[in-house]
Amino acid sequence: MQIEAIEARMDELETRLAFQEDTINTLNDQVVHQEMDLRKLWEANQLLKKQLKDVSPSNIQSQENETPPPHY
Repeated sequence: MQIEAIEARMDELETRLAFQEDTINTLNDQVVHQEMDLRKLWEANQLLKKQLKDVSPSNIQSQENETPPPHY
């Protein structure tokens, strides 16, 4: 009787372990996909920053091109 109880307990633990391993693998796959999505978003953000910088130059002129202040 005791051996049967131990075997039943072992079967239950093995089942739990298999379920946990499957859950861990599923979560790992999700993390990998999120990391790839984050990289794509970061690259898109960098591209948008560059395009925005190219389209709208700064309103501040360089000091050589600034007109001197008026003299009163």
